[in-house]
Amino acid sequence: MATSATSPHATGFPAEGRCGYYVEKKKRFCRMVVAAGKRFCGEHAGAAEEEDARKRILCPLDPKHTVYEDQLAKHLKKCNSREKPKPDFYIQDINAGLKDETEIPEQLVPISSLSEEQLEKLIKKLRKASEGLDSTLKDHIMSHPALHSALNDPKNGDSATKHLKQQASILGNIEKLKLLGPRRCFVEFGAGKGRLSHWVDIALKDAEKVHFILVEKVTTRFKVDGKHRKKNSVFERLQIDIQHLCLNKIPVLREGKLPVVGIGKHLCGVATDLALRCLVETYAASFEERNEEPLAKRIKNDKTEKEIYPLTKEGSEKNVPEKWNPVAGIVIALCCHHRCDWRHYVGKEYFRALGLGAVEFHYFQRMSSWATCGMRKTSLEDSNITTKRQDNQNDDSEEHDDGGYRITDDGADNLPGLLSIEEKKKTGHLCKLLIDQGRIQYLQQKGFSPALQYYTDPLVSLENVLLTALPDHSSSPETTA
Repeated sequence: MATSATSPHATGFPAEGRCGYYVEKKKRFCRMVVAAGKRFCGEHAGAAEEEDARKRILCPLDPKHTVYEDQLAKHLKKCNSREKPKPDFYIQDINAGLKDETEIPEQLVPISSLSEEQLEKLIKKLRKASEGLDSTLKDHIMSHPALHSALNDPKNGDSATKHLKQQASILGNIEKLKLLGPRRCFVEFGAGKGRLSHWVDIALKDAEKVHFILVEKVTTRFKVDGKHRKKNSVFERLQIDIQHLCLNKIPVLREGKLPVVGIGKHLCGVATDLALRCLVETYAASFEERNEEPLAKRIKNDKTEKEIYPLTKEGSEKNVPEKWNPVAGIVIALCCHHRCDWRHYVGKEYFRALGLGAVEFHYFQRMSSWATCGMRKTSLEDSNITTKRQDNQNDDSEEHDDGGYRITDDGADNLPGLLSIEEKKKTGHLCKLLIDQGRIQYLQQKGFSPALQYYTDPLVSLENVLLTALPDHSSSPETTA
């Protein structure tokens, strides 16, 4: 609740030339500059009754700011919160998946409301479905020379070092999969500030014809992509939800001359499924439809085929792939399984084959947060990060590592005598593994060789699993699941 400068709660005086309105919530005066001869800024003039003739009202598009009532019509035409024209690459729900209302119950009770018998039954289903899955992934903790200088900077704090280690390992894995090279387009999903693309660009040095598309649904401050001015690489930022993104409508990809590499650092929950569908279903599946000329003829006529189609089977003549895929590879650090959604999940077929459906998926994705329940004390100490994570798919912190998501309303702490902390952690990891296995099967069915591996130490990030995939025509030994 804000009060005027005359409030008894106000202390001191406003700075010279600044608004005299005391903001109770911030415990300070407003810092807006005022017009000559005025005491209050335009935002607070009405509240302070400085200008009785003109009334300020809440903006109907965004109640976080106010506007003069007699200027409302003019304001609505230029308000930053107004609905803007949709770009060509926006197609409503193109990556959402099919919506089957009959599969999703109207209301599901929280885990804390389940009986002990119901919870035991769910855990038995989980364990049976997970039989045969290797719960211990291989370590692919790597680094890259491009980040050595930054990693050794003595000015780094613990948080900066943690992020750099993860970015270095992701970059090292991208290089190991032979995805770093000229003539390609890197699409960073959930880009945030764009730091991952930044380091990819640094690693590529002066590689020719490299394009970066940074996809982020919210406005982001302190972006690093604006600092790049190299003539051989172009950064393009798209503010759009992945659910509505059609890559083949983007001009640089419309002709299909640049293989796409999909990357992401901690792509939160459902965003991973949307990104996979965007790449391997919406984009790759439509590639042939956009080319009338037969594939073999196109490749034969392309003078730069060795640079454009670098991933081929060994021994192929002229380095021409047997079946070229416009998506050269995928490297995504996974995150926040409890934020997955059955409608958008790409592994529905895998779940159904195991006799599981929307109800089991709902509870498994909620139980996945138990994987970090043993780290509660450490996580809560970092309350400023945990609080920020609650409402953002990919916020300014660009970090969802410990989940910060011990979801208390699911009763993770209210299971008397049923599960120990270690058992809960193991159950949470099984939930994550089962959800990720559905993504693995989806990619295999779409013509890719996917894999899951640990890419960083859990002391650096509790969300330490990396999903990678290469088209089947690649002979890389690292692509087996």
